[in-house]
Amino acid sequence: MKKELVLALLALLFVAALFRISAAPEEPPLKVGFVILGDITEPGWNASHYEGIRAACEAHGAELLVRDHVPEGTGDCTKAVRDLAAQGCGLIVLASFDYPDEVKDLTEEYPDIAFAATSAKAYTTNMTAYFPRLYQARYMSGALAAMKTKTGVIGYVAAIPNSEVRRGINAFALGVQRMNPTARVVVAWTNAWEDPAKEAVLAERLIREAGADILTYHQDDAAVAETADRLGVDFIAYNAPIPQGLTHGLASVRCRWDIYYDDILSRYQKGELNMMRNHWIGIDRGAVLLDELAPTVTENLRGHLYYLQRALLGHQIIFIGPLVDNEGIIRCEAGEAISDDALLESIDWLISGVSVLE
Repeated sequence: MKKELVLALLALLFVAALFRISAAPEEPPLKVGFVILGDITEPGWNASHYEGIRAACEAHGAELLVRDHVPEGTGDCTKAVRDLAAQGCGLIVLASFDYPDEVKDLTEEYPDIAFAATSAKAYTTNMTAYFPRLYQARYMSGALAAMKTKTGVIGYVAAIPNSEVRRGINAFALGVQRMNPTARVVVAWTNAWEDPAKEAVLAERLIREAGADILTYHQDDAAVAETADRLGVDFIAYNAPIPQGLTHGLASVRCRWDIYYDDILSRYQKGELNMMRNHWIGIDRGAVLLDELAPTVTENLRGHLYYLQRALLGHQIIFIGPLVDNEGIIRCEAGEAISDDALLESIDWLISGVSVLE
């Protein structure tokens, strides 16, 4: 009997060796395509996004394929999407405002690819608008500016007059008004995401002509911060650390893009990404913050900011009525709130207390 068992075991070992029984092959890693307007090494919007999505892809074991220097309105976004699709990307992230509108018809050619866009300009069944609640940090930064201003005038250099930028301006102004109802916000439009020369000129005009003693901005670069610092004026940075060597930075409105992109990849891998029209991620997830508070922000001011942060963590609504725009039109009745979809898609007005530099 013992001899028979030994022979049987030897037979099994022989069969296993003969047929080389092995586990099923592993699936190839997810490929994530990433399309962005500027250079991924440029501090601000471009580098912060790239560093965030790179970290998220590394955490999820995904391969990242980048297409940067892709200008809007040129057809280059379409070319980039086709290229990334050909490379086998299962998820493509479009990280500039006009991209969704440019590729909305193209997404139908790739029904098996999921698209996430940082804009609500267009939708398809496989393209979702996905954005952080940066307006929460804007609101807090407005409160800080209101508590620091001596002239009662705060300058805001803004890029494109679209829903995203206006939403940020309005949240900032509401933060200002909460802490200093008599202060006002003066906006100067560049009509470009990045135009350092024009930004510098408008920043100086806001200081010299409008009387602003604090500046902030919505731009992809730091020209406004550099101009303010050169003229000895405090500023609040946007989407990047306060540039080294500048001494007048009060704080920075920041997004943890790694948290943001981790959420996108997690939802994609669960098959949930395109099940919603719009998706927000905000301060309650640690994705949005007012960072790098300067030593000149006293403990008393920090206490007020902490109180605002706790209120926002408790889901305080910023855009709640009554809200009137700067032309006297009621935009939100008392007791009502502006919906998330409206905030993302259709803010085409500026709040009362905001004027535009002519």
